[in-house]
Amino acid sequence: MTCTLLLVDDHALIRAGVRALVQDIPGYTVIGEADDGAQVLEAFSTLQPDIVLLDLSMKHTGGLDALQQLKAAYPKSKVLILSMHTDPELIMRALESGAHGYLLKDTTANELEHALLALRNNERYLSPAIAHTVINQALIRSQGPSSPVAHNHTLTARQLEILRLIVRGKSTREIAQGLGLSIKTVEAHRSQIMKRLQIYDVAGLVLFAVREQIISLDD
Repeated sequence: MTCTLLLVDDHALIRAGVRALVQDIPGYTVIGEADDGAQVLEAFSTLQPDIVLLDLSMKHTGGLDALQQLKAAYPKSKVLILSMHTDPELIMRALESGAHGYLLKDTTANELEHALLALRNNERYLSPAIAHTVINQALIRSQGPSSPVAHNHTLTARQLEILRLIVRGKSTREIAQGLGLSIKTVEAHRSQIMKRLQIYDVAGLVLFAVREQIISLDD
């Protein structure tokens, strides 16, 4: 079954470029475009795309506001941020607002395909180029006076290993190949990790991993 996409970016040239990349990826098709965050809700309601590719910097209604409005109206919607911004606070805010992934605009077709596949499989995706930035921001937050108390956890050694890889932006397929496990086994571990920690977003997992010293900037 073809996975449908909605492109939201205020630059026609960017939309055309992304559309061209998508056309070369089997199993995906662009069914609609919007050039303003204010159009996202209406376009989503009309087209019901599987994934929304959303820019953050747009005229009138910005991408972050559009993301929050979309997730409020359609909590199960899948949003992949496609942005030139590498500001760590902005990235964290996007992830905390419900984005399933964050990709930089200088991405390759191969990385775009990996990100789309991750979201299609109900996974999260972080561009490797910003994974370190996100971890660094999480570390800064974890040292702040208002940081929540760290969770108690009972993760197994294997789950901790998989958590480290998730936080670094690895997909389920990459984790499975790297650890010599089946994809179904990794998916089961991922589900158990989130259920045990009661954390269901990338930003939360990163914060947890940093607070618990499961991962550090040197990893």
